[in-house]
Amino acid sequence: QIQLVESGGGLVQPGESLSLACTASRSDIYVWGWYRQAPGKQREAVATLTAGGNTNVVDSVKGRFTISRDSNKTTIHMRMNNLKPEDTAVYYCSATILIDVALRTYWGQGTQVTVSS
Repeated sequence: QIQLVESGGGLVQPGESLSLACTASRSDIYVWGWYRQAPGKQREAVATLTAGGNTNVVDSVKGRFTISRDSNKTTIHMRMNNLKPEDTAVYYCSATILIDVALRTYWGQGTQVTVSS
């Protein structure tokens, strides 16, 4: 089991920046992820970070969003620059860990990001 607590988010104008953070109750995480879900749309992956430090971001946010991890390996961040109205969504943190012999993914409670003038 793992608990994930997200922070950050809020209301910003187009072109502004926000940072999200997600803190886990354990550090042995195989893959971290940030996902988002806009009203009426399916949840989509935005950025991922593996235990080895490899990162990946979806094309729509490439060059604007950055995922990173603290040295204690229990907190990740996502820095979101040059935000656009289409970035408006509920953002969820995920963590995939090994439980017994299976990988399981857990989710945070979600945090709202609204980009509007």
